[in-house]
Amino acid sequence: MLTLTPVAAEAVRKLVEAAPVDDEDGGVRITAGETTPEGTPLQLTLVDGPEPADEAVDEAGAHVWIEPSVAPFLEDKILDAELKDHGVTFAVRDQDGAPEMNGR
Repeated sequence: MLTLTPVAAEAVRKLVEAAPVDDEDGGVRITAGETTPEGTPLQLTLVDGPEPADEAVDEAGAHVWIEPSVAPFLEDKILDAELKDHGVTFAVRDQDGAPEMNGR
């Protein structure tokens, strides 16, 4: 199952606090983007809650829901984040720390 670094959990919590989503149940939903010749990007969206079939990851008060079609890809991954002055950059990494795919 996907795990979150402490920085990623903090980033999700801060995004939810600042967004017009439910503070208690709101979180980030990870879905597949539109497939291109380079591959299929992941999309992160702030939502009020999960879709019925989503897989849930709850760490340190941060809620992340994963679309079922994306869940197998993220099974052994880590969601990391870098906090910046005007936003956050998320990265999905292998368990060994190597970057896999980036998203904003």
